[in-house]
Parts: sequence; C-alpha cells; structure tokens
Amino acid sequence: MRAPRGPFLRFCLVGASGYGVNLATYAALLAAGLHYAAAAALSFLVAAVNNFLWNRSWTFRTRGDRWLGQCGRALLVSALSLGANQVFLFALVAADASHLAAQAAAIMLVTPFSFVANRLWAFAADPAPLRESPSRVVAHPETGRR
Repeated sequence: MRAPRGPFLRFCLVGASGYGVNLATYAALLAAGLHYAAAAALSFLVAAVNNFLWNRSWTFRTRGDRWLGQCGRALLVSALSLGANQVFLFALVAADASHLAAQAAAIMLVTPFSFVANRLWAFAADPAPLRESPSRVVAHPETGRR
C-alpha cells in the first residue's frame, strides 16, 4: 500500500488517529471519575502530542534544527484549539448533549482552524514571526547618519 499523497490527506489521517486517541483517553478519564472539563483538557493534550509527532515526521515532513520552534508553535496552535474546543464543549453540554458526543463534535469544529494554523505557521518552512519586523533604518535627512 502506497503512502497517501499530499499534506491535507496525511493531516486528516493523523487527525483521525488523534481523534481516536483523544476520545479513548477522554472516555478512560471520565470512567476514572475525572470532571469532564479536566478530562477534555488532558485528552486534548495527549492527542496534541500524538499529532505533533506524526505531523512533524510524516504529514509536513519537517526535520532538522527547527524542532524546538515547531514544538512551541504547534503547542500554541494546540492551546488555541483547546480553548475553542472547551467553548464548544461547554456550549454543547449546556444544550444537553452527552459529554462524549459533545467532545466528538467540539473536536470536529476545531479541526479546520488547527489544519490552517499548523500548515501555514507551526510547520511552515519559514514561519512568519508573531511580532512586527524591525523598521528600516533610514538616514537622518540633515546629518546623513543612520
């Protein structure tokens, strides 16, 4: 069997594995008696680690010296995704959805943002910095000094 072509398909497959990891971890934590919000946060973190490792090595095929930077950017994307996930989860539970169904839906709702942010920033070959670029140094009109 040939490997799937293109980062989007690979991202979807990694996401599907992360989805399974997330829900399995979430269900196990709920069964252990953990509050659903804490279980969601922990299960999302476990899935984020799974996804980072697979996305780095297989989806976007990035290797080399940028590991720490990619890890930090991917962690930030995951944190933002987790925040959105929690908002959706709370809203769905408040609307009387079961905890497991609400988490499953919340993950699906957050996935488009996660792909775009990972593709364009976290795993980009040359990611744009979050801060403004330094302004150009211009010579003073009277002295000519910079």
